[in-house]
Amino acid sequence: MRIAIIAHDGKKADMVSFLLNYKSVLDKIELVATNTTGGLVEGAGLKVTRLLSGPIGGDAQIAAMAAEGKLDLIVFFRDPLDKHPHEPDVQMLMRICDVHNIPLATNIAAARLMFKGIVKEL
Repeated sequence: MRIAIIAHDGKKADMVSFLLNYKSVLDKIELVATNTTGGLVEGAGLKVTRLLSGPIGGDAQIAAMAAEGKLDLIVFFRDPLDKHPHEPDVQMLMRICDVHNIPLATNIAAARLMFKGIVKEL
């Protein structure tokens, strides 16, 4: 299983905290992340493949992976209260998930529900 993770700056700490709650499960899962989020996740002791930073193409790289059927789930903790200059990339990623039927969790509650399903599968 391959999961992509992305977090806006205001949500990066939440992402790391969330993932650490599932550390034993994530040992069996390949993580792919945008660069800055991936660096924080690596720093917390998890293995992750880092792509470009979101605003300079990382969101688009993850969308391409989704379109090519290379992802099973995307967890994207968005910060709805902040402006993001790469919002068109974010919208494109969400559209690609809908077109290609890729599950997308945009907050902790949704991610928690999806990870409960993953735990049952593994």
